[in-house]
Amino acid sequence: MATNTDRAADLMNDMDPSLLSFVQTKVTSFIKWDLMRFLHDNPHTLDSAANIARYTGRNLNDVRPELDELVETDVLHKRQLGNMDVYSLSPDEKTRRLLAEFVIACQDRSFRLKAVYHIIKNMR
Repeated sequence: MATNTDRAADLMNDMDPSLLSFVQTKVTSFIKWDLMRFLHDNPHTLDSAANIARYTGRNLNDVRPELDELVETDVLHKRQLGNMDVYSLSPDEKTRRLLAEFVIACQDRSFRLKAVYHIIKNMR
């Protein structure tokens, strides 16, 4: 017999498989969610961690490791510009498409609740 916990988990996993994977592997924190939204809205951004933190209303010390994790998961690219690291959205079309699908899906309250569930579950 399925428990309430099993049913809740099944409900939270009831997402498009590619978006579920995207949330579970790329959008693993609320800071990353803010960064994803910012990058979707500003896809041609090539900027420093300090500026991206300021634009997203987040603390630089919180944003920098999240940006670097997004580099590790191929959502972002990082390169040197002079003596400064700058970040930009990956040019990979699949990544950009998934990011756009994620942002569009976030307009739906049910999807947002499921995404929040997975982020909190990942934070444990």
